[in-house]
Amino acid sequence: MAIDKFEILTSTCVPLPAENVDTDQIIPARFLKATSREGFGENLFRDWRYDKQNTPVKDFVLNNSKYSGKILVTGKNFGSGSSREHAAWAIFDYGFRVVVSSFFADIFKNNAMNNGLLPVQVSETFLKNIFEEIEKDAATELQVNLEKQEIKLLATGDKETFDINPYKKLCFLNGYDDIDFLLSKKEKIIAFEQQRKD
Repeated sequence: MAIDKFEILTSTCVPLPAENVDTDQIIPARFLKATSREGFGENLFRDWRYDKQNTPVKDFVLNNSKYSGKILVTGKNFGSGSSREHAAWAIFDYGFRVVVSSFFADIFKNNAMNNGLLPVQVSETFLKNIFEEIEKDAATELQVNLEKQEIKLLATGDKETFDINPYKKLCFLNGYDDIDFLLSKKEKIIAFEQQRKD
């Protein structure tokens, strides 16, 4: 699966300040029967979005029309728990392209990057500032510049840099999955193999 090219994203945000959000809260186990990546977004945070009568929970952020955008801003330790890749599928399928937190579980972070979802880890202070600005104004925008590895709060101009594996950065910038990356090296591989034969 090729991923969308990612260079710069400027977007409003959806704030979810809860900490220690695990993968079962992101996508409950009963929705893991499908094997394709599509359709999981409708059950993202299902047990928080809907009550037992399947009625939308009014106070949950995804049910609040004042919040929208391609950036999910979350509390510390996001994506803990099981290694289910479906968690990244659900967030991506819902429409998010970036998740911002002060800490990600390693397996979730890798699953996210393998599926075109960029996890941006920031300091706790910067994360707090983001939440405060969104609370003041739901139209607050973040700008994520992957080439510079920089995230900026446009309302204040505050910014931070973030780390990303160089290989994954290359894949995001070019819209490659792992197979696309290998295919991009096809001519070099053929030349190397030919050189060995000679």
